[in-house]
Amino acid sequence: MTTDSGLSAMLGPVAEAAKVSAEAAGITVIILGALIATARFLRDGYSSGIGWSAAYERYRAALGRGILLGLELLVAADIIGTVAAPLDIQSIAALGLIVLIRTFLSFSLEVEIKGHWPWQGSDRRRSSPDTPD
Repeated sequence: MTTDSGLSAMLGPVAEAAKVSAEAAGITVIILGALIATARFLRDGYSSGIGWSAAYERYRAALGRGILLGLELLVAADIIGTVAAPLDIQSIAALGLIVLIRTFLSFSLEVEIKGHWPWQGSDRRRSSPDTPD
């Protein structure tokens, strides 16, 4: 029978590897999202005929979506990291602050991209006559 400390010792390296993987994925998503959004912005601005102003609005939305997805992965990494780290009041407070900041950034980006609060999205879709049930 495994004790709690034995289980923690076994899960620690696995959780640490998962945390590092999620952090790497989050950073990769943000970088790739920025590169793809920038390439599309330049393509749209130069060749599509929609104009630089419309291309810029699309660019901001695409860039925000990439950052938002990357932030979600980074928050997941922080949560996974709580399994690997020794828990004391200072580490819990630091994690709470990091998650709070990243969550605030996620909400801000969501509002910037969609123009409304995240919890208003389903109501707007239901009230739209063009949306099938």
